[in-house]
Amino acid sequence: MSKPESKPDPTGKKPNSSPKPQSGDSRRGAIAGLIIAAVILGVGLWLARDLTAASKLQDCLMSGRSNCNVIEPAR
Repeated sequence: MSKPESKPDPTGKKPNSSPKPQSGDSRRGAIAGLIIAAVILGVGLWLARDLTAASKLQDCLMSGRSNCNVIEPAR
């Protein structure tokens, strides 16, 4: 099989050329990715802090204590 021959365009333009994407489009994706990464990081830190507190409470209860509530000093 041979390739079909294409005739050159007399206007000199490429038939399938598309305009270059604007720089704002690529930045929008990068900013969206950064926001998503920040949200995931925030949720991960919140989850780690919550699980650590639950683990400390569970360790206190497993040791047989009955006063495991955290008492915060008044400001």
